[in-house]
Amino acid sequence: MVTTDYKDIIVEVSGQIGIIKLNRPKFLNAFGDRMLPEMINAFRELNEHPDTIFTVLTGEGRFFSAGWDMKNDDTFPFGPFETEADAKIAHSHHLFACIELVRTIIDHSKIFVLGFNGPAVGGGAAWFLGLADTVFASDSCYVQTPFSSLALVPENGSIRTLAHTIGIHRANDILIYGKKVTVEQLHSWGTVSEIYPTEGFLSHVVKFLEKQLVDNDPKSMLIAKRLATAPLRSERLLAAYDATDALNERQVEGAPTARFMKKIQELNDKKEKRSKL
Repeated sequence: MVTTDYKDIIVEVSGQIGIIKLNRPKFLNAFGDRMLPEMINAFRELNEHPDTIFTVLTGEGRFFSAGWDMKNDDTFPFGPFETEADAKIAHSHHLFACIELVRTIIDHSKIFVLGFNGPAVGGGAAWFLGLADTVFASDSCYVQTPFSSLALVPENGSIRTLAHTIGIHRANDILIYGKKVTVEQLHSWGTVSEIYPTEGFLSHVVKFLEKQLVDNDPKSMLIAKRLATAPLRSERLLAAYDATDALNERQVEGAPTARFMKKIQELNDKKEKRSKL
């Protein structure tokens, strides 16, 4: 049963379908405040729900997620640190929630349905696409991951999980070079199963899943999901660890902090200019 009161997500159960909605629309559902620990808890609760077969992850508002909340001062630890070892330990602690979220999704026993209700950027695009069992997207969706431009690395093992899904060269275009990919391209690759109108997007997803529950045996679907994903577990966990370790090393070097501060200043400058108009 879902018993937790959530602040930055909405969790609903409709029959045999559990739904997690990212609910920071004013911040384009960027990962900040309580969102990550709440997502982890929601996946845990729905994993133990006695009735659900599907778990849908989607967003409120016009974006699925814009990735990290760059305006949040807690985006990364800034130090100062006494040694490089202290810096790496601090960054490792800070990113543990990301590792735990990925592990929770990897071990999730229900069929994980990703619903891109709108654009997905950065971690919003990368973290879940290669782990989802089924992906739906709205006609306003695109994905883009500017990791390299921010002196970051593809997060949470996404460079490997996405390569499994769409092939290594397409994954490299998105995750290394930051190529913007349209929903039509994702559909043509077979990554997105169906494209639905942005208006009423979630209702279309639910209708599709309800039909599967009528046409197919629920237990057989869950077993098929387990057979498909169980052999990938160790590789996915190792990929997440390796990516986080590489990101921590970049943070110790200080390169992402400098780029983030520049981006934050650019955002503040744009905001100031708009306020003067």
